[in-house]
Amino acid sequence: MNTPHSMTPPPTAAGPVFSVRNLWKVFGPKAERVPADPELGALDAAGLRERTGCTAAVRDVSFDVRKGEVFVVMGLSGSGKSTLVRCLTRLIEPTSGTVAIDGEDVLSMDTGRLRELRRHRAAMVFQHFGLLPHRTVLDNVAYGLEIQGVGRAERRERAAEFVSKVGLDGMEHRTPGQLSGGQQQRVGLARALAVDPEVLLFDEPFSALDPLIRRDMQEEVVRLHREEGRTMVFITHDLSEALKLGDRIALMRDGRIVQLGTPEEIVGAPADDYVRDFVRDVPREQVLTVRSAMRPALADERETGPALAPGATVHEAIEAVARTGQNARVVEGGRCLGVVDHAGLLGVVAGVPAATAKAVA
Repeated sequence: MNTPHSMTPPPTAAGPVFSVRNLWKVFGPKAERVPADPELGALDAAGLRERTGCTAAVRDVSFDVRKGEVFVVMGLSGSGKSTLVRCLTRLIEPTSGTVAIDGEDVLSMDTGRLRELRRHRAAMVFQHFGLLPHRTVLDNVAYGLEIQGVGRAERRERAAEFVSKVGLDGMEHRTPGQLSGGQQQRVGLARALAVDPEVLLFDEPFSALDPLIRRDMQEEVVRLHREEGRTMVFITHDLSEALKLGDRIALMRDGRIVQLGTPEEIVGAPADDYVRDFVRDVPREQVLTVRSAMRPALADERETGPALAPGATVHEAIEAVARTGQNARVVEGGRCLGVVDHAGLLGVVAGVPAATAKAVA
């Protein structure tokens, strides 16, 4: 795949929801001198700490979050991802750079505008649910609306709607102590949705859950996004979670974004050895699409064989080719874009060029 990896993608026609440019967050004495001094900014973590006593959690980060997308920020512990998401709403104050939401400068917001941002425009779902133990599910979900000043009858009606939306019908009058971990996380999700935010910010919300419950919650996020098309920024250290949820993924290391792209771009064309090592064990056929295995169709191949959409995965193509014994056609709008055969599919799975795979086959 020859797909470019721009750290700052071009804005959509509607403009980005969040636009971040040259963002730094440095902890320590006289932190502002670090981004202002290229020599200090170029030091690694140990060198910077030795020279200045400072730690740079976020280093010169730029990206846009497009309307309606799930934008995933992932990295190992200490990579800066949670600090980054908190900078978006100034739960942590950035050291330098710019953050804008719908073109409005977040860093220049006064207390009132910042409160409005956090209450109405960007809702956070944390790893620790933060439910009020003495309140019922319904009243926990309605809490954000209560803070907004919505009347009791209206907020309970809206809360009931979102309790149902996240699959907790019949549990409205239970307290958090009567719920499982997955059910409590659903309450946290419903509470965030109830205030009707423009953006949902998730800070590793499922990392404390058991694997099966975690998978259920991932599928719940996918379902809600499909139904509502709401913009989401999702923080995780789990690559499989990032690949499952993300329209685009920003992979962080030591406070920097080392690659930003679609799941297919990151798995199919790693930017460096660090990313390559990160995605080494990913089943490529589950992520890459048939475009990565496609070759031009010969004249007699355009009308025969199973038809696949360009977005079909290589795994789906393998099943089709194995089932029919024929090469598969990649078809869009009634036009054959190309063909995938055994050699091309083998090349994708093995991570080698199609010509090499053909020779092996």
